[in-house]
This record gives sequence, C-alpha cells and structure tokens, in this order.
Amino acid sequence: MDLSLKRCDWSGTDPLYVEYHDNEWGREVTDDRKMFEFLVLESAQAGLSWITILRKRENYRKAFAGFDVHKVAAFTDDDVERLMQDPGIVRNRRKIEAAVTNARLFIEIQREFGSFCRYLKSFLPDNRPVVNHWKTMREIPASTALSDAISRDMKKRGFKFFGTTICYAHLQAVGYVNDHLADCHCRKPRF
Repeated sequence: MDLSLKRCDWSGTDPLYVEYHDNEWGREVTDDRKMFEFLVLESAQAGLSWITILRKRENYRKAFAGFDVHKVAAFTDDDVERLMQDPGIVRNRRKIEAAVTNARLFIEIQREFGSFCRYLKSFLPDNRPVVNHWKTMREIPASTALSDAISRDMKKRGFKFFGTTICYAHLQAVGYVNDHLADCHCRKPRF
C-alpha cells in the first residue's frame, strides 16, 4: 500500500479502506452476485460508517450464503432469528428482514430485465456510467436526480433500506457513477 499516491480523501490511511478504494470502489460491476453483495452491504450500512460494514464484510459473506441471491431469498423466519444472534453482522432485525425481502425482489428484477445490472443501467444515460469531474469531496452530492429516480422505482417495487442517499452510495461503489476525484490515481487507469 503506497500512501504517497493521491486518493479520494475519504479513503484515509486505514489499510482496509485504502484496499477497498484502490481495488473495488468505482469499478464497474457487471456480475449480479457482486451487485447483490453491495446491495446487502449498502443497506446494512444505513446510519453507520462504511468502515464498520467493511470490517464485517467476511462475516456478512458467511451469514448471507456467499451472497447467493437465491439462497438468501429462501431464508425463513428461523434464518432471521439465527442472524439476529450473529455478532459478526449488524443485528438489526429490520435490516436483516430487508435483505431477505430485497433478495426476492432482486430475483424479480432479474426475470424482468435479464439481470439486475441491466436494470440499473437502464437508468443511466446511454446505459453507460456517469463520469463526474469533482476536484474536492465537498462537491460530491449525497444524492442526485438519478439516485432519486432509481430509489423511487425500487421503493415502488418494495425494496427496503434503499433511499436516495444509499442508492447514490451504491451507484458510486459499483462504478455506475464515477466519483473518483479528478486527481485520484484510480481515476484514469480504470475509467
């Protein structure tokens, strides 16, 4: 980890954060399993810091069947109770139940659009990621008209814990909105 490289300010110096920033955040996701993973993690993050969720990510992977959407969609009330006892994840009943509900709705979207990635891209201009040119973190919004539209549609479909701010963070994480700062070393090689 080369801390002399210019990065987006939020990545700080925590090795886990830097690794995530350099190798995942903002990279375009084309795999629905990875997309579902981010959906579960972003929803779990609501009201918490992202580093908290990153530190629990491996526990989430185990608890949520490797983010296999079909397995999570089949979770029962007993599974919810089991997860409520798991100290390795955020033990919030509403968030756990939302992950199960969202898995079922995720599958419905896959059936309708062929993939969840295709569904999300249908909101993007020309089905291509939005590329922003921010110079400072202060310029980056918490939400946009794009995240408003996607969040509104997902809520209409029944998704939980996916408001416009979480939606925008999700779009950034999965690379559908490129918000790497203009002088960040990750910006040019990957976009």
